[in-house]
Amino acid sequence: MSTAIECATIEEIRTYIDRMIKNATLPLLLIMLLTTSFANAGTQVKVGAKVLSESGFTELGGKHVGLVTNHTSVVDGAHLIDIMHAHGVNILAIFSPEHGLRGAEEDGVKIAEHVDRRTGIPVYSLYGKVRKPTPEMMRDLDLLIYDIQDVGARFYTYISTMGLAMQAAAEAHIPFVVLDRPNPLGGEYLSGFVLEKGCHSFVGEYPIPVAHGLTSGELAHMIKRERMLPGLEELDIRVIRMEGWRREMQWPETGLQWTQTSPNIPDFETSLLYPGICFLEGTAASEGRGTQEPFKVAGFPGLNADALAVLLNGKNLHGVRFEPVQFTPRSIPGKSSHPKFRGRILSGVRLVITDPHAYRPVETGVQLLCALYNSLGERERKHFFQTNGFDLLAGTDRLRRLIQAGMSADDIIAAWQKENELFAESRKKYLLY
Repeated sequence: MSTAIECATIEEIRTYIDRMIKNATLPLLLIMLLTTSFANAGTQVKVGAKVLSESGFTELGGKHVGLVTNHTSVVDGAHLIDIMHAHGVNILAIFSPEHGLRGAEEDGVKIAEHVDRRTGIPVYSLYGKVRKPTPEMMRDLDLLIYDIQDVGARFYTYISTMGLAMQAAAEAHIPFVVLDRPNPLGGEYLSGFVLEKGCHSFVGEYPIPVAHGLTSGELAHMIKRERMLPGLEELDIRVIRMEGWRREMQWPETGLQWTQTSPNIPDFETSLLYPGICFLEGTAASEGRGTQEPFKVAGFPGLNADALAVLLNGKNLHGVRFEPVQFTPRSIPGKSSHPKFRGRILSGVRLVITDPHAYRPVETGVQLLCALYNSLGERERKHFFQTNGFDLLAGTDRLRRLIQAGMSADDIIAAWQKENELFAESRKKYLLY
């Protein structure tokens, strides 16, 4: 076998890996190792920040720059702030999103302004007193640059921060520059109800599906041209495109090293599970916070874990299997200080990805939601949904109402297909890759 692989072409290796994935149940770690090794055999994706840095930042010469960023803004192991500072780029202000500049703060923790220790540049929090840069913060800036790694889910708040920063740039009459990065889920997968009017919040700013299949640069153009936020008509948006990224690529195929995007998204596998399992945050069930497997396990007190796993495995969902599990959420400072059911033994399932390309995150999340809801007694069902919070995550009240009405998960999934088709058509003009 080894001799055959050593002599094979890259396309033959791709075919070999695809055949093994289709014909066997391989652990996700092995699949990731294979696909990452394959990706590294070719050209590694160059993110927009690297493309800009390789130019020597010449286009930023003499400019007063604002930078919307966090710990994910990495180029070859170094932070973009440090690279720009070393090249003499005049950064007047840094703006940080939820979780802070270093990505170490828990969900929902308000962050104060401070000064970056290495460079002495003021850091303004966009997840504290304000969520949009104020005119005072924007004073004297010539352009605003955005460089944050997203995970491709509508309710991940980094893209909400991007939109509000776009508005601030428009009001200051300066360009907004996106240094593009990959969508870890790839650029082809779309799923979930499109957010409806009345369900706008910081976890849902735009009328897009839960999984939108766009890069940040593509989304920025769509936000402006589809008038998803007011006041952007005259905004000058510039995107520094990636090199080598293709829409079918998931993260392991980019050849890039994963940087934990937030305290509870430590790896690619979690980012793949997140768009569906995050729905549980708006319910009484546990989504695994307070464990070392956030979004990989889900449960509730007193469930029959074996029966739940059998039920879900019987659905033959693509790319995943379910294992019965018991777990006890604990306080984990910096990740989840106050998880649901802290100190209580919960029963549920562990999701094990067997084929990341076949896996359907949002569909699987709805299948799990329905199975959990239907496994509960009448009293538990009555208090299962945290109505406002769940509807904001779902972007609509339809998902909750359909589950409560007893509609099957398959029929619920079918209910959003038409709007996904319309969105797919409308986004075509904004695709950069």
